[in-house]
This record gives sequence, structure tokens and C-alpha cells, in this order.
Amino acid sequence: MAVRMVSIDTPESLFGGSPPTAQAALERAKTRLEDGTFDALPKDLRDYLVGRITADAAQRHLGAGKAAADVHKQMVETRLTRPDGSKRKLAVIATGELIESKGRMLAYTAPWFSGTASDPMPPRNDPRRRTFNLELVATGWAATFLIYPSIPRTADLNMLLDAATVAWDNKFGAWTHGGEDLLLAYEYRALIKLGAANLDDPAATLDEAFQRVCVDLRDLTEVGLHGYHKVPPPHRLWFWAKDTEQARRDLPITH
Repeated sequence: MAVRMVSIDTPESLFGGSPPTAQAALERAKTRLEDGTFDALPKDLRDYLVGRITADAAQRHLGAGKAAADVHKQMVETRLTRPDGSKRKLAVIATGELIESKGRMLAYTAPWFSGTASDPMPPRNDPRRRTFNLELVATGWAATFLIYPSIPRTADLNMLLDAATVAWDNKFGAWTHGGEDLLLAYEYRALIKLGAANLDDPAATLDEAFQRVCVDLRDLTEVGLHGYHKVPPPHRLWFWAKDTEQARRDLPITH
């Protein structure tokens, strides 16, 4: 079955259509953010998003998405190949919600070492033990996208956040390819929805585009449906609005 690599988000390569089609949607979103259509959003978020929609935003984002897919394909090919040229299996570690709304399994993926003399298990902190999820974040080809209840264990979470911070601070991978102001995948998708050719119900469109509440992992403060831009990308934790009560019971967050 299809697998959605959990806790990460790579740039889109197809969503929104071709670069010209997607750019037209982004420009419509920009106009609506400026002309009062989406005044239900806080002004600081509207200003932030408007500033992110450059004339080549779609082309750069989709280009980074295609590059990320190529990097991932080569990464899997390389790390599943043993020194003798034979192939390892892929380990799929399901977690959290297990199956997401599109029917994909939520999981971490990693090389499966047989533990034999010819294919020994590397030491615990060896980079060869990394999940592909972590590797994509560490190389800058994916941003963290931690969504409750699919949260890694503490040691793994800290490893992921440390790698994300280094990649973000140094603008590795996708940011090198697409620029420091590259739209993150989840905000790109939100803007494509805001820029739909037919906008019958602005309020419903906003609800569709902003369904997750953001928490600042630095101090576990809830910044709400429309405050994610106040938090650096490596420090964002999310939960679905429908899960608010349960998340507040399970997580030590301040709201």
C-alpha cells in the first residue's frame, strides 16, 4: 500500500498543476489576501503570505519538489544496496494514526539490515541507521511536519529537531535549490486552495486551507490556526483542529 512518510513534508512536484497554472493560483490568492476577501485572517498572517508569493514562487517550489523526489529515489537506491551489490529490504515502521485520510500508511522508512556477518547492523548513532525521513530533513530536502498524535519518542524527536535546525540555519537542500524564501509545502498547498479559480465560499475555503493548530516547541505555547508564521519551521508542532481537546489533555501545552 502507499506510504506517507510521517513527520516530514517535501516540496510538491505536481500539486497545483504546471508552474504557470500554479503561479496563476498563487497570484489570485495574493490578490484576495490584499483586497479584503480573506480579511478573516489576521493581518500579520496575510502580510506574511503576500510577501512569500513572488513572481516565480510556483516554478521554484515545483522545481524543488522534483529535485527532492530525485534525491529521495537516489538515496533509497544507494542505502538499500549492500557492499556486494545485493539489495536490502525496506523497513516500514507504522506509527500514530496509522492510516491517513487519503488511505496511505503513516510510517517511517529505513534500510533493513539483516544482522548477518555480511550485512551487520551499524551502531545506534551511525548515520546509516537513519530513517529516510530523518535523512531528508537532515539534507534539507524536507521540512519537519510533526502532527499529533504521530510524534516520535523523545530521543528520536530531539534528533529530528536538531537535524532540522541545522538544515534550516544553513539552508541546505531545497532552500539551496529554490531559494531561502521557498514556500514550504503546507503553505504552498494552502495558498493554492486560497487561489482556486472558483471561489464560492471564502470562509469555507479558509477552513479548508487552515485545519491544523500550531504549537511552538520551544516553549510549548499554542499559537493557533493562524499563528504558525511566528514560529521558525524546525520548531512547529501541529494538531488537527478537531483534535484540540484531546491534544490539550495529552500534551503539556499552554494556550
